[in-house]
Amino acid sequence: MVSHRLKHILRQASSMCVLTGAGISAESGVPTFRGKDGLWKKFKPEELANFDAFIRNPELVWEWYSYRKRLIDNVRPGAGHTALAELERFVPRFTLVTQNVDNLHQRAGSKRVLELHGNIERSYCIACGSDANEEHLNRTEGVPRCERCGGLVRPAVVWFGELLPHDVFNEAEEAARWCDVFLCVGTSAVVYPAAALPATAKHAGAYVVEVNMERTDISHYVDESLIGLAGTILPELVGILREEKEKIA
Repeated sequence: MVSHRLKHILRQASSMCVLTGAGISAESGVPTFRGKDGLWKKFKPEELANFDAFIRNPELVWEWYSYRKRLIDNVRPGAGHTALAELERFVPRFTLVTQNVDNLHQRAGSKRVLELHGNIERSYCIACGSDANEEHLNRTEGVPRCERCGGLVRPAVVWFGELLPHDVFNEAEEAARWCDVFLCVGTSAVVYPAAALPATAKHAGAYVVEVNMERTDISHYVDESLIGLAGTILPELVGILREEKEKIA
């Protein structure tokens, strides 16, 4: 249930920052990190999603990422993704910060997206840094090589032990500081530094709301906890702003 206070604040908000995590994509059928069946049950994510593992066995790591890409290709953005894309059209200053690498926010129509952990649909050469041609990668069997220098190509995602892209995180922090409303959607908010963003927004005076299936480590300090599916709650928030726009019109 959306409170009267949140309804009022949403109608007055001129800036909003949203942080999303695995939960919003899980509603679309994206596994939170790996499949439950088959070969990949034998591996921990840390054993595959790190640079040392890639250098030791690039074939295995690429096989895993190809498997994950196929899973993501077969799902569609959910109601939560679509609602955030629509929400962006109602709020003058809107920033969507995501920990997800599945590209579903962009596929749903979101424009202003900061990807903290990269994007599984992009790749680059570890030797010369060139972005890979994804069409070339799709035609390549085995480990892809750079068309420019012949170096190994890796997925453009942040692996265990790697830092988040500095400029992207700085933009996310800035958005958290100036927003009127901060939404934390489908994330347990325990993985730092992304987990610090709700607190940053709170300290700067934003109204902080979490949308999740259960209470989390940030529930004790947020202004409201909306427990339930993002695909149910977020369209309700959009409806509040749509009604307000219709009144003005």
